[in-house]
Amino acid sequence: YILNMGVSFKELRVWQKGNKLLLQIYELTADFPKEEKFSLTQQLRRAANSIIANIAECHGRFHFKDKIRVLYIARGELEETRSHLLVSFQLNYVSEEVYQELEKEYAGLLIGINEFILNYKKRIN
Repeated sequence: YILNMGVSFKELRVWQKGNKLLLQIYELTADFPKEEKFSLTQQLRRAANSIIANIAECHGRFHFKDKIRVLYIARGELEETRSHLLVSFQLNYVSEEVYQELEKEYAGLLIGINEFILNYKKRIN
């Protein structure tokens, strides 16, 4: 994963992967029941959006410890997204195939965020 401050956050592979998943979440939740518009739909979109927003914020931070702190928030938002996806699957708003694919992709994104954190931790020590 790119750690160079000279590039835009949009060039970070971890941000790109999260953005691709966010767009999938928006497409997926467009078909959720109308009664979920202000609950599960909104929560899932907000959590998925917060992942990439925090990755972008991390990119703009100067100190490595501050970058790591913001990445921990992104990681928490990722787990919240996974929880909302599971509930969506349990309520039959999402097929098993779509759920399993998104779960796999978010697990991969989690690995990417963890690698990002570890790379910054190495720069502190």
